[in-house]
Amino acid sequence: MTAGGPTTTSTATTALAADATTATATTAAPGAEPEAAGGPRQVRRRRRLSPGRRLPAARLAGPLAVLALWAAASAAGRLDPGAVPAPWTVLRTAGRLWSDGTLPTDVLTSLERAGYGFAIGLTAGVLLALASGLSRTGEALIDGTVQLNRAIPTLGLIPLFILWLGIGETFKIAIIAIVVYVPIYLNTHAALSGIDSRFVELAEVQGLSRFAFVRQVVIPGALPGFFVGLRLGVTGSWLGLVVLEQINATSGLGYLMFQAQNYGQSDVILVGLLIYGVFGLVSDGAVRLVERRVLSWRRTLSN
Repeated sequence: MTAGGPTTTSTATTALAADATTATATTAAPGAEPEAAGGPRQVRRRRRLSPGRRLPAARLAGPLAVLALWAAASAAGRLDPGAVPAPWTVLRTAGRLWSDGTLPTDVLTSLERAGYGFAIGLTAGVLLALASGLSRTGEALIDGTVQLNRAIPTLGLIPLFILWLGIGETFKIAIIAIVVYVPIYLNTHAALSGIDSRFVELAEVQGLSRFAFVRQVVIPGALPGFFVGLRLGVTGSWLGLVVLEQINATSGLGYLMFQAQNYGQSDVILVGLLIYGVFGLVSDGAVRLVERRVLSWRRTLSN
């Protein structure tokens, strides 16, 4: 061994250690700012863009805030009791109507009308959307007709339906069904038309039958749009009901409010409006709950 051997080996070892230290410092914190001489290491924090975790019962905050503002304005004497009674007055009126049997009968009648109309509209909207969205012939025959129906004010059809179906319950249920089926059809048909054609090609390559294609591709692809239309249809059933029950009706929440208008009973009118609002909020919440369970496989901003 020569005299310069140990010195050469020590120098190589020192160089390798320095290179390893440099590589460790470079790869230890990817995305970190260069470390200042003798200063602390600065790490860039990723900005959070999602809305955050869902708050429990968050949708009740708005209605409860309106109720609190109403109660505070009534207690301070800022509202005319004859025009806008206090919340406690409305509650007393609701209790009185419930105890004498008037309110339960009207609520059950309204629920029955809305339920029949909603069931018919839901069935018609889904079947028409499937026939129009899965067939060019069906689209040619159905879509234009539905768009024409959508352009005609539904409540404007009331006089014609009275002439056709009479002034009983049938025409009320038919109008509610029309109000319901239009948004369900439009949103479901739009979701069907928006299914990626690559999924259709993949199903053809895999040799799926028509039934398997509908079950595995069409239904999952159309469900988000269907639930949007379902929520609009549920709300539409209540909106149509409040008008229809003021036409030749002898019971129902709309009839109750119409009679209260003739006698200047604003507290009774507010009872009917609050019940309609509660029905709408509860039904929309139920649809949202079912939607989250059925579409739990999706990763969206809402979940």
